[in-house]
Order: sequence, then structure tokens, then C-alpha cells
Amino acid sequence: MKRIYLDHNATTPIAPRVAEAMMQELTKGPQNPSSVHFFGQQAKKTLLTSRQTIARFLKVKPQEILFTSSGTESMNLLIRGSLPSKESHLITTDLDHPCVYENMQSLDQAGYNVTFLSPGKGGAPTPEQVAAALRPNTKLIVLSTVNSETGVKLDIDAIAKIAKDANVPLILDGVALLGKEPFTIPPGVTGMGFSAHKFHGPRGVGFCFLRSGSSLSPLFLGGSQENQLRAGTENLPGIVGLATAIALLEKEGMTYSAHMQHLRDLFEKTLIKSIPNLQINGAGPRIANTSNLCIPGVDGESLLIHLDMKGIAASHATACSAGAMEVSRVLLNMGLSKEEASCSLRFSFSRMNTEEEVIEAAQVISDAAESYTRLPQ
Repeated sequence: MKRIYLDHNATTPIAPRVAEAMMQELTKGPQNPSSVHFFGQQAKKTLLTSRQTIARFLKVKPQEILFTSSGTESMNLLIRGSLPSKESHLITTDLDHPCVYENMQSLDQAGYNVTFLSPGKGGAPTPEQVAAALRPNTKLIVLSTVNSETGVKLDIDAIAKIAKDANVPLILDGVALLGKEPFTIPPGVTGMGFSAHKFHGPRGVGFCFLRSGSSLSPLFLGGSQENQLRAGTENLPGIVGLATAIALLEKEGMTYSAHMQHLRDLFEKTLIKSIPNLQINGAGPRIANTSNLCIPGVDGESLLIHLDMKGIAASHATACSAGAMEVSRVLLNMGLSKEEASCSLRFSFSRMNTEEEVIEAAQVISDAAESYTRLPQ
């Protein structure tokens, strides 16, 4: 069966060049960048080169790149490592990925004063909402650059300026942004978390951007790696794969983003022709590759299973919370009814998808939509 993968916000297939670079690294022999002998020094050079590649792409300093195991670890490190005193006020939203939302919920329960902004159907907090939420004791703002379910983008530049002017650290989840559209990190951003497997890199490796001069406490103790901020021997093959995936983005310029947006727009236009009552979830500007669609009256779970049987992979919500097939917290908090949320599916594209795949998938969805329409209660 031909399979069409349209769930790239969950994970992406590893790029062949990335796999090749990792295999080459794996065959080099014993390499620990912390060792002082020849093998260790060779590993240290590889680690430095990888760090420089990523820093060059993001236009930041190499020492501002900190390697981790994932985007989730990156955000935990940036949030937990930046915590002020408990009487402080923190700002986030009720639409963020679980790695942010559950952390902030936990802090709220632990005695921090956390404001959960509710952006509504727009899908992302506005600069005005963030500015209005500031208090004299606000000490941390944690937001997502892109909502991983709807693809709605944050106005990074405007909110970073607000944070900078207020002298409040701003931490951003950049996992759903990197590899989808070009961007620059504005001066008001203190830290950002990223994950390699979201842009055709390997699973099990991620990184943080941490602005020079920012204070951060490590989550792990037991080693001096990563400037004493992330103990544990670095996953060098994974880091090489991550850096190679970044280098591929650098080589492709903006073409990868334009291709994904073309596919996303083609997909939606094709479906709207056959499903006139189709709704796009998220009113704000969206990232190039994401389409969260509500097909009123259709049982989303049944449609998702049918699509999988037809060889088409999509999702009901973010992969970190979709295993239980529950109705999306994000969509409910945006103001969709439970019925609307349960009729919604997420489709996410990559530069490896083709027009033919998109058109074929849209046809299968159109044909199936009528079959999985819920009967009136």
C-alpha cells in the first residue's frame, strides 16, 4: 500500500544526508568530548563544529547553543532553570504544548502566581494581551512561537520588545517553528527550545538557545558538559545529525517554506471545493506547513482510523497527548465546542511531500467525509 505521511508536526522522516552523516560518526570509534586524549579531542572538534553550524544558521554565538535530548527537555531546562522566587508572577497561555502547559500548571500548584492567557479562536496571544498581563512582580514569560496543533504564529518581534522593555525574561518554545519558516531571534528573547526530529533530524536530540549573560540552573548534576548546564556525555552522532539537518535548511534557503505553504494551500483549496462547510481552526497567521481542519458533523476519530487504513497519516492533536484519542485541549480552550473539536484533524506537511500526495489525500478525505458524518442525536 502506498502511504502518505501528513503528520510532520509529530515527527519527520530523517533526511538521507542526515542518516549518512550519523553513520559516518558512529564508525569513528570511541568518542567522548570530555576525554583529553586524541579520540576525545577529535570528538570535541566535532562538537564545536556542530555548535558553530547551528549558531551560524540562527545568527547567534556558538556559546549560546546548549545541547539536550529533546525539545521537551530543552523547555523544562529553560523554564525550571530560570525560576524566580515563589512570590513572582509568571505569564503563559492555555494553548501551549504540554511541555510548557504542564510545567506552568505544576508551578501554579506549587505556589507561583501564573497567568494563563486565553487567546481564543485567534490561536495565539496578542502583544496587547501580554502587555496587559504584566505586573510589577512579573519575572518570567513563557510562550510558543507556533502552536503545534493549529500552526498559528506568535508575533515574536512585538512580544520580545515588550519583554525587553519590561526587563522580563522571555522563553519561547521554538519546536514547531524551526524548519518550517526562516526567522531571527530578536533581542528580547532570553531562551528558546528546539528539537531535531521536527525538521528531518534524528530523534533523541535537541538544543536550547540561551542568550549570553542569562542565568540558568542545571536540571541534572554529575558532569561539567555543556558549560556545566547539562550534565551527561553528549550524544555526538545525534548532534552531528542535528547539525547536518540545520545545514540542509541553510542550503535550501527559503524554498522549503514556500514549498510547504504551496502544498498546504493546495490541500485546503482542494478540500473546500468538495466540503463547502469546512472550517480552518486558528484565525491568526499560520506557519507554512500546518492545517487544522474541522469537518462539521464528521466523527474525527473514525475518519482518522479510516485514513490510516487508506495509507494516510494525520492526527487528532499533538503527538505528546494524542495517544488517548481525547478531544484537543487546545481547540477547546480556543473556544471550539466539544463537537467541533471532535470533528477536527491536523494535517502537517514537509518539504518531502509532493503535490500528487496532497491531491490524493484530499480526494480520499473528501470521499470519506460523507461516510463518517455523525447521525443526528
